Amino acid sequence: MRALIQRVKYASVTVEGEKIGSINKGLLVLLGVGPQDTEEQADFLAEKCANLRIFVDENDKMNLSLLDIGGQMLVVSQFTLYADCKKGRRPSFIRAAAPDQANRLYEYFQQKVKDIGVETVEHGKFGADMKVELLNDGPVTIMLDTDEIMPKR
Repeated sequence: MRALIQRVKYASVTVEGEKIGSINKGLLVLLGVGPQDTEEQADFLAEKCANLRIFVDENDKMNLSLLDIGGQMLVVSQFTLYADCKKGRRPSFIRAAAPDQANRLYEYFQQKVKDIGVETVEHGKFGADMKVELLNDGPVTIMLDTDEIMPKR
């Protein structure tokens, strides 16, 4: 499972001209699901996103988490995080999970973030053509991949 997280002042997602999700200070999470991903990866990634200390404290040090600041989260499905661009000029997306599995884990991830204690969790519409607007704060943009950061069993 992959998440591209951006610390934002605000973010919103629009589908067919209608704003369906918006947040103020917090994290925009672009979430991609791979074919081998499970709820275990979603649990790990949700905990990591909510607790990653990337917000500044009173000393201007990145030392506070989303939970610490009472921040909000906007989660947008993003199968293109699994793009394979090794050959040719057109990306292949065969390394992304099938839509049913991806949507199930996308929704599971959102619920897990709420269960952890993030009070405001907004989202896009799975599979839709979405327009995402944001004001990146910092900018701070971090890529998380459970294949790389999750402890091996």
